[in-house]
Amino acid sequence: MPDLIHILNGDALAEQFPAGLPGTRLVNRECLVEGPVAGDTLPVFWANRARYLSATYPDTPEAHYQEAVAPAFRQMQALPASVDISLWFEDDLFCQVNLWFVAHLLLTAHPGRTLWLVRPPVHTPYGFGGLSPDALHAAHAARRVLPAEIAALWPAYQARDVTALPQAAAALPDDFAFISAAVQAHIERLPRGDDPGRPIKALRRIMTRLGTEAFGPVFQAFCAEEAIYGFGDLQVHRLWEEARG
Repeated sequence: MPDLIHILNGDALAEQFPAGLPGTRLVNRECLVEGPVAGDTLPVFWANRARYLSATYPDTPEAHYQEAVAPAFRQMQALPASVDISLWFEDDLFCQVNLWFVAHLLLTAHPGRTLWLVRPPVHTPYGFGGLSPDALHAAHAARRVLPAEIAALWPAYQARDVTALPQAAAALPDDFAFISAAVQAHIERLPRGDDPGRPIKALRRIMTRLGTEAFGPVFQAFCAEEAIYGFGDLQVHRLWEEARG
């Protein structure tokens, strides 16, 4: 039986991961849905990400990236083709962009390997966080093979190619239509001329409806109405500041 590898999107999932599910766990701690993603090589890419995250989150020094984020990616690169890899990622854009990168990384290392996708049975703002240990076991039992075409999504996203990205998503089998939904949400969030993008417009609409600009209730409403983005409080707070400007 091949070695079992679970690649988890974030420490929160790692903390609730069922102890009875065998295998080695690797944690993705990136948030590639925000910030620059340029870099011709992985070392350059990681250096760019470290600088951005350090500048955006002052409590996160650049060294933290090399110590706590990049090592998991190096381990993923080194995984032999024979291991059984389950990718635990949800349907929202935040998770999907990370999935596209991880899948591309793994399939670049071994183009013919099989990757399995584990998703929550129902897309909600709580994702895996709302599942019991038994439900997480059931989600793993229901995992599906990721089509090799998934590898085309990351290069298109990295290149900011809003033509190639939806084309890559449309090339996937019909039961992966949730990826096209995430791609569409990404395209709609991009500013165009006087259009600030879907998230900013949603925040302004919510503030008008609620009659308040207070972050707490606005954040809760945004997460409920725009769950497709999967943004956390830090991402929404920056958008909220822009929406109020």
